[in-house]
Amino acid sequence: MDLTPLPRPAMEPAVRAALAEDLGLAGDLTSAAVVPADHRSALTAVARSEGVIAGLDLAELAFTLTDPACRMRRHVADGAQIGPGTRIFTAEGPSRSLLSAERTALNFLGHLSGIATATAGLVRAVAGTRAAIACTRKTTPLLRAFEKYAVRAGGGVNHRFGLFDAVLIKDNHIALAGGIRPALERARKTVGHMVKIEIEVDTLAQLREVMEIGADVVLLDNMPPEMLREAVGIVAGRALTEASGRVTPATAAAIAASGVDLISVGWITHSAPVLDIGLDYLPEA
Repeated sequence: MDLTPLPRPAMEPAVRAALAEDLGLAGDLTSAAVVPADHRSALTAVARSEGVIAGLDLAELAFTLTDPACRMRRHVADGAQIGPGTRIFTAEGPSRSLLSAERTALNFLGHLSGIATATAGLVRAVAGTRAAIACTRKTTPLLRAFEKYAVRAGGGVNHRFGLFDAVLIKDNHIALAGGIRPALERARKTVGHMVKIEIEVDTLAQLREVMEIGADVVLLDNMPPEMLREAVGIVAGRALTEASGRVTPATAAAIAASGVDLISVGWITHSAPVLDIGLDYLPEA
């Protein structure tokens, strides 16, 4: 998988803030009280369930920002499909520092791997169709770039990153603008030629109106598969088609079979369960 790493300047402030939240003004009281200052050790992260890995760069930063003397060796890469018992990484260094960083490292790694795993499940469900699985803006505040990276690690694609990089006209915009035509016409007059315009429709009548005016992408909201199939026929390749609403691993295949180009899913970022990963001391190290 060709997965472009997250830029360090984007990651470091978030990891520093997470460490500061955990360490506070007094640091790790437990490790300082229990572990000798000169003790060194190794901790190995092991998967307890099947999944897809994402977030190793963030985990490594948690250790090295806590203490530059910490080192992390990776046994797998982001995007790797793993099973229970798979060794993910080994962190070595001063024991106090390793223990102080471990929860922050696991929080990032487990959360992002959970998103990658959920995405991969949907990608498998639509295999053999033209549909790509896309995320949305339903992300954890301030973690959007990381969560969207995890979607890519799971084989999905990214929707817009924010309000600033594309136009998405939804039902409230249409109501406030006075209808589909004025909303689309104002958008065309306002944004530059490099900005894509997408509009949400709930009915086939709305879709036909959109196609008379033109849009780059149409969001087919909460349509059953048979209606989606008819909508794809109406669009006839003149715009990208995106299905949204009621998407689960059980329904994804039928939605994809309608011929849509994209299936957008909010829960893969806002509700995906974490991947269960343990981080344990290696006595032999």
